[in-house]
Amino acid sequence: MPAEPTKGPASYFPSIEKRYGRPIAAWQQLVRERLPAKHMDLVAMLKAEHGMGHGHANAIVSHVLAAQKS
Repeated sequence: MPAEPTKGPASYFPSIEKRYGRPIAAWQQLVRERLPAKHMDLVAMLKAEHGMGHGHANAIVSHVLAAQKS
């Protein structure tokens, strides 16, 4: 039986690593270092300071914030 495809924010992770040249763990750490902060402020930081696209930035922030809640 084939593995289920990755869904949600994590589905972006392979393309983020390929496009921006850093492992996801490094991007997640950047976001965690800025906590506490609002979701969109964190997205804006990744876009402005690292040239990340909105969807990729949102995926990383969403994943980090969801992990913080659990």
